Amino acid sequence: MGLKGLKGLRGRLIFVVGPAGAGKTTIAKELAKRLRAALLDMDMFARPASERIMTLAGLDPEDRDSDEYKKLCRDLGYRMTMNAALDQLELGLDAIVVGPFTKETESAEWLEAELSRLGERRSEVEVKAIYVILHDLELYRRRIEGRGLAADEWKLRNWDSFSRSLAVRQIKWKLPDDSVLYWDNADELDGERLSRLLEFVGNRHGSPPQTDSM
Repeated sequence: MGLKGLKGLRGRLIFVVGPAGAGKTTIAKELAKRLRAALLDMDMFARPASERIMTLAGLDPEDRDSDEYKKLCRDLGYRMTMNAALDQLELGLDAIVVGPFTKETESAEWLEAELSRLGERRSEVEVKAIYVILHDLELYRRRIEGRGLAADEWKLRNWDSFSRSLAVRQIKWKLPDDSVLYWDNADELDGERLSRLLEFVGNRHGSPPQTDSM
């Protein structure tokens, strides 16, 4: 297919956002497998650069929460991830982007500014946003502890201050109401719940395979 044949292909940009420990990555991976979409987890995608930058600055390479990390690495990580997502969309392919997106979801203009980078292809992109939440702070803590990640040590040491970041935030992007889903992820992601998520994003590949084995 030549470049002219790409015109009219609609790519989907699916955001899976929310606090640490909510289960964003688990949901995004299951969706990516069934939608055959590119999975761009901000933390994993930008980790090598963040670790190098923090090391060169004489700081903890596992740090993902301090003011120093946010100053040196945070925005760079989002820029790298969104650049990769926009490349997928330019080809009419689907991209699933995972991250907290705390500052970005607070801005009504942020999403449109990102999509404007696509030029005329902007009108061919469908956007969905899934905000993954838990309503129990103790469940957040248990899940974060259960991950056993060095990057979570700061969160657990400073739980009183970190837990304030777990409050549910409104996604202020200019999207239709039926394009934003607040998803309580306290229960297991079984076949029925996964089917509901696929219905929300629009499953162009039919019924999800192998959900009974989850």
